[in-house]
Amino acid sequence: MADRVEASDPATLSHFDAAGQARMVDVSSKAATLREAVASGSVYMQPHTLDRIRQGRHAKGDVLAVAQVAGITGAKRTSDWIPLCHPLGLDAVEVGFELDMAASCVRVTSRVRTLGRTGVEMEALCAVSAAALTIYDMCKAVDRGMRISEICLLEKRGGRSGTWIRE
Repeated sequence: MADRVEASDPATLSHFDAAGQARMVDVSSKAATLREAVASGSVYMQPHTLDRIRQGRHAKGDVLAVAQVAGITGAKRTSDWIPLCHPLGLDAVEVGFELDMAASCVRVTSRVRTLGRTGVEMEALCAVSAAALTIYDMCKAVDRGMRISEICLLEKRGGRSGTWIRE
């Protein structure tokens, strides 16, 4: 087994061992603390597509209700999507939407919390991604030109590194 690389240096990529091989980070020595992350992203579309979503007139049903469930499921299944993520028992996953008529987009936000030994940033990002992809999937028949963008972490709290908030 290769030597363990300590992640105390922020420049160290913790998912690689000393020999450069991929590894799952050993978090067994970390204390369980409250961890929280917030992420967001946007789905840009034609105004008529956004209006259909707003009015609930989409042929496939309530786009945002389905996307909300997809986002929650995406957060819960993050370790299935991202190979080196730890499977986590999540304590809370919230997925919300804001319809921005002026920009012609749906803004997706997720907030994920757990009491654990590793953060939930990836879970928050997967929640936003799954919700955005679901919006695209449900609306692609009327608007193939939709664009998913700006998926990013907005903040994280807990753990050794404490709080980080995007400026």
